Amino acid sequence: MAVLRWGILGASNFATTYMGPAINAARDAQLAALATSNPEKAPRFQAFAPDLLVHDSYEGLLADPSIDAVYIPLPNHLHVEWTLKALEAGKHVLCEKPMTLQADEFDRLIAARDSTGLLAAEAFMIVHHPQFIRAKALIEAGTIGELRHVDAVFSYFNTDQGNIRNQSAAGGGGLPDIGVYTFGSVRFVTGQEPISVPFAHIDYENGVDVFAQVAAKFPDFTYSAMVSMRLFNRQEVVFHGDKGVLRLTCPFNAAVHDQAEISIETAGHTRRVERFPGVNHYVLQVEAFGASVRDGSPYACPLEFSRGTQAMMDMVFEAGGRPD
Repeated sequence: MAVLRWGILGASNFATTYMGPAINAARDAQLAALATSNPEKAPRFQAFAPDLLVHDSYEGLLADPSIDAVYIPLPNHLHVEWTLKALEAGKHVLCEKPMTLQADEFDRLIAARDSTGLLAAEAFMIVHHPQFIRAKALIEAGTIGELRHVDAVFSYFNTDQGNIRNQSAAGGGGLPDIGVYTFGSVRFVTGQEPISVPFAHIDYENGVDVFAQVAAKFPDFTYSAMVSMRLFNRQEVVFHGDKGVLRLTCPFNAAVHDQAEISIETAGHTRRVERFPGVNHYVLQVEAFGASVRDGSPYACPLEFSRGTQAMMDMVFEAGGRPD
């Protein structure tokens, strides 16, 4: 298989703006099909993929024998259902995060992946970005000494009640949407899993979490995080060791929120900055997915990793309480 032919289930704005163009720009990949019940949305994709085949149903796309892989940007509560259907139809699957809303739901996906022999993964693009690959290497090399504490922050302002992130029935909420990043990024860089979540304060509006403050304990370090859909845009991850500080600016929306950088502060008040301009982690994600499909090379974000992030999410909700 030289070129992986992709289809997209659903004409979401995110797929139009980011993942559709990324699939089309990636090496050895082609955006070949779109499934949407609204034909008026197709021209936005055809503007950069003029040969795009448009299906009027998700089932029609999954039945298309020319499609090798599907990208699923549907509302959160539909991710498990359509991932399973896509695997049953013989398609590789890249599904938006959160792939599930409970950790144990991953068990069905892992079983389906293993039984079909296909690749299925959550679209956790940051693990493909050189900023995070470099941060992981620096921590493992002991650049800041022994890691003792991590702070992670991700916030944006969204009060649009028509947006699925503000709809509980669609699996909305700040934690499912962006808590995945504040939790998963630290797990990726450190290779550690949380032991406990002794504190979580969660504010809800209409059954959707809009603010969360979290404290967790990992084997070798403490952790604090803030996630919100009701605050001004901010994102940062800080790794604090006994011999230095490693700070990631713009760790989650690289080249959109700001430029991705790593700041390293060590003894003697020395500080150096490493910058990663012009990197598109969505394109890198598609290329890594294709490489894994073609030659079986290890994928940086297997379902088992994503299950661990959702398990931490479940711990936070247990500590902070679900809405009444």
